Amino acid sequence: MTAQSCPRQHCATTMDSAALEPSLYTVKAVFILDNDGNRLLSKYYDPELYPSMKEQKNFEKNVFNKTHKADNEIALLEGMTIVYKSSIDLFFYVVGSVQENELMLMAVLNCLFESLSLMLRKNVEKRTLLDNMDGVFLVVDEIIDGGVILESDPQQVIEKVNYRCVSEQAYGFVLFDYITGNVEGQGERRQLL
Repeated sequence: MTAQSCPRQHCATTMDSAALEPSLYTVKAVFILDNDGNRLLSKYYDPELYPSMKEQKNFEKNVFNKTHKADNEIALLEGMTIVYKSSIDLFFYVVGSVQENELMLMAVLNCLFESLSLMLRKNVEKRTLLDNMDGVFLVVDEIIDGGVILESDPQQVIEKVNYRCVSEQAYGFVLFDYITGNVEGQGERRQLL
């Protein structure tokens, strides 16, 4: 029997090819966990994937248990492709569907990590991440919007977020101007920054 003579088989073949169609919606979720597996940040882009907070936390717990002692960069769990990276006391995860290109997911993960590294001055650890959580959310939103990858260049992300780190030297000038009462110097330096 061919696919044309059996409508049920033809329908199944059509659905399989539709499931493998390329899509812009490549990222299903992004989350950052601490070294105990506690959630610091999470964004789920597919509302049908894990609709409740309980299901999301259970998924994150399963992912953490599978990956926190592993020395790999990729995992397959619950029908999802997961790429991950650890740094000091943080674990970064990007989740896509099982047929998703791992290199695309890894590009998102690397962009996220490098952008945060630039924003946090190479001090990517739990304390500094929590102190700058508003910037972290902006970085994630510049990289991914609704599951669509918008940017993969960390320099571009930081420019778009406009999260400029003021150098210690500039702080020194502002502090010196404040102590000496030089109000004109403060205004000139603010324009430069």
